[in-house]
Amino acid sequence: PSREALDAECLRQALNLANLPFAYQHIALMPDTHTGYGMPIGGVLATRDAIIPNAVGVDIGCGMGFVHTNVEASLLRDVKTPNGTLAQRLVGQIMRDVPQGFEHHRKSQKSEFLDRFPVQKLYHYGRDTLPALDEAYVQLGTLGGGNHFIELQEDQQGYLGIMVHTGSRNFGFKVANHFNRVAKELNRKMASQVPPEFDLAYLPLGTKEAQG
Repeated sequence: PSREALDAECLRQALNLANLPFAYQHIALMPDTHTGYGMPIGGVLATRDAIIPNAVGVDIGCGMGFVHTNVEASLLRDVKTPNGTLAQRLVGQIMRDVPQGFEHHRKSQKSEFLDRFPVQKLYHYGRDTLPALDEAYVQLGTLGGGNHFIELQEDQQGYLGIMVHTGSRNFGFKVANHFNRVAKELNRKMASQVPPEFDLAYLPLGTKEAQG
């Protein structure tokens, strides 16, 4: 994006990144960049021997998925139902069945993965992450808000594809916040050169805090 297209706060965050003593070479901003927590969302940063929790971001576990089908996409346009085309019917059903934003399922969903999850690992990320594991059962199969989406696509051969961009459903937010608090305290103790107002507290790679 051009300098004129960036909002002032996003540009300020990018300049803060460029002034970090451990920033490696240059900072890159993608076309969708916008203000984030300390670091612009859509920003790219490489560091030397440092981990910045706010640069890793609060969407740890945010995912992308794509399913290619053998269904001809034209069917979605051509087949008519009492509630419009098949595409309209399908989109409507998705919106009814998949909770979005802050919504979640009313009942717990089944998950062998969550059943086997080693709860003791969460103690490394702070006790405030523990409730998130129970919440995960009602978050399964939900979408999230912001830039998360479910999209019906058509490939060059005319077949239907389904792309999904899901959020981390609050769990990533809690993990990132835990490590950001740890980094802030560590930076305070070692009199970090990074100004606190940058909101870019970091963990030196060789420290036990950086090992999680």
